[in-house]
Amino acid sequence: MLADDAWRTVEPLTGFVQIQPQAGAPASERTEVFLGFTDDVLYVGVVCHDRSPEAIVVSDTRRDSGLDDADSFRLVFDTFLDRQTGFVFGTNPAGVQYDAQIDFEGTRTFRSMPGFNQDWDAVWDVRARVSETGWSAEMAIPFSSLRYGDGNVQSWGVNFERVIRRHNEIAFWAPLPHQFGLERIALAGTVEGIAVPAHRSLAVTPYALGRRIDHGDAHGDEQELGVDLKYSITPSLTLDLTYNTDFAQVEADEQQVNLDRFSLFFPEKRPFFLENAGLFTVGEPSEVELFFSRRIGIGRNGQRLPVDAGARLSGKVGSTHIGVLRMRAGELGEMPADDFSVVRMRQSLGERSAAGLLVVGRDNPDHDHRTYAVDGRWGIGAVGRIEAFVAQTDTPGIDDEDRAFRFAGNYESVTWTARGSVTEVGRGFNPEVGFLARRDYRKVEGYLGRRVRPRSLWGLLQMVPHVTYRRFTKSDGYLETGYLHLDNTWQWKNGIFAFTAVNWTEEGVREPFEIARGVTVPVGRYKHKELMTGVNTNPGRRFYSNTFIRAGGAFGGEQVTVSSSLNYRGGDALGAALSVQHSDYRLPGGDFDVTLSQVRVSYSFTPKISLQALVQHNAQDDVLATNVRFAWLQSASAGLYLVYNETETERVFGRSGFAGSQRQREVILKYSYIFDVF
Repeated sequence: MLADDAWRTVEPLTGFVQIQPQAGAPASERTEVFLGFTDDVLYVGVVCHDRSPEAIVVSDTRRDSGLDDADSFRLVFDTFLDRQTGFVFGTNPAGVQYDAQIDFEGTRTFRSMPGFNQDWDAVWDVRARVSETGWSAEMAIPFSSLRYGDGNVQSWGVNFERVIRRHNEIAFWAPLPHQFGLERIALAGTVEGIAVPAHRSLAVTPYALGRRIDHGDAHGDEQELGVDLKYSITPSLTLDLTYNTDFAQVEADEQQVNLDRFSLFFPEKRPFFLENAGLFTVGEPSEVELFFSRRIGIGRNGQRLPVDAGARLSGKVGSTHIGVLRMRAGELGEMPADDFSVVRMRQSLGERSAAGLLVVGRDNPDHDHRTYAVDGRWGIGAVGRIEAFVAQTDTPGIDDEDRAFRFAGNYESVTWTARGSVTEVGRGFNPEVGFLARRDYRKVEGYLGRRVRPRSLWGLLQMVPHVTYRRFTKSDGYLETGYLHLDNTWQWKNGIFAFTAVNWTEEGVREPFEIARGVTVPVGRYKHKELMTGVNTNPGRRFYSNTFIRAGGAFGGEQVTVSSSLNYRGGDALGAALSVQHSDYRLPGGDFDVTLSQVRVSYSFTPKISLQALVQHNAQDDVLATNVRFAWLQSASAGLYLVYNETETERVFGRSGFAGSQRQREVILKYSYIFDVF
């Protein structure tokens, strides 16, 4: 690796600094990064020296496999030098392809990091190998896979990360405080003199698909043809067109059971909607999402609807990010066709700040719907941030209380983290192309935590004692949910992680609801206490496990939940995981238990040829779901896919009673190919 004589003329970037286990200390092993380019391709070479190459930890080679649990190298390019957005590329000693988009510095919320989009897939290549002195890799990234501003010679923000798993070590080229990661683009370094091409590019990806269906009484074969087109209007602005869009290769949803009276959230997994998803994100992830792309082409009961065609214009003009999306979902049975449209603009203001607007529309023969929003983010120094959105919906027949807003603040220093937010959703607020976990509420939420890194205590790397408070009230002041959480997390230098917590909860139930078959929670106010604990063993080991236990009161009774997973890593080819979650409820209205089991296996023949299987069992509804996918990739998400899906239900009981037994099977063969026209 890096045998080409051209690398000998390149001065390497070195001097990596740890953020753990010894924050601020030089990395324990030397890392050299080389940057070079031709007229069309940006090359990155990395040499990861290691005095014990036999101890290098290698994970599987499936595309976008996690890099935190093995030795790895990642980089971020801030191609617009706006200190907020970037492209991430990474690999490991087995040559995995890992890529992602960062938007808004990967803004973290209480439960997620919506600005870090790992589902973005670019066209690029990588080779890696292990030697007697460590491991090395060479990346070839076409400039056409990146977006950047005007100018033939540019300066980009850049940072590099190396993980040495056996030491639980993370080090960066541009030093970071240990509370931040690669997404903290504002603290990245700068590389000058990158000569970029200004030419346009066009890629056409046609596909052909055959499907064999066996859905009970419905049998038959289907054939489909479709095409995607990607045209770079400028190096910073891209037009995507799609016709007869298909997502047959997408992994099945994970089984969930609703043990409350609020909506479950199923994340988007379809590649077309995941690209540039961060640009279109406004709201609070998994609670108030003003645009939720799963509303397009997926019915309320999860049935697949045809997506006839679509177009997306996205990129940056000057300091303004632009996104325009137009999709048409076709008719299915009595369901009429829908036209969806999204317009998004966001103006960068410098100093980690921006302001934007969003308009979402849905048009069909029954009615037209609109959602309007403005949002902003203001950076305060290096550790503070304020963000907000205000939104209104326009739905026929709903004339008042149709607004929502959120104001939030965040402070994150080396030792302290403080967050607070207020969210309000009106009774008539109805984002038809969005997602609401619950309606008509005001939520007040706060978090305060302190990072403690003892010099010498039981081998600990870090402790984080913290408190979280959350309160949901209806518009008339009725307390719907109260939650107080006291916790301490423990992270050891050997990679083990644990937490111990106590929660005080309060639930106000105004209307009885059926929590399980034949078990109803009556009207009332329920105050309880519960204990939680969990342990994750070192994920760098061949075998590692995660265990979570929660026990306490629930709706006037008691509940115990145990969740555990056992994971196996068989070098760079095989990965397997067995997960079981069991909940046992003893309520005044009746007793019941819920068990969700999952087996996930993946085998990588090469970095581009893989076999994956996901088998899930829902014991409450006796649902057995199987999803098996064989992929032979050309590049990114294009190539040959063979998919087998089966859902078998011995008893199908809705909360309204018996519905019958059911078995559904389908076999799908899909082939797509990327043609680079120019």
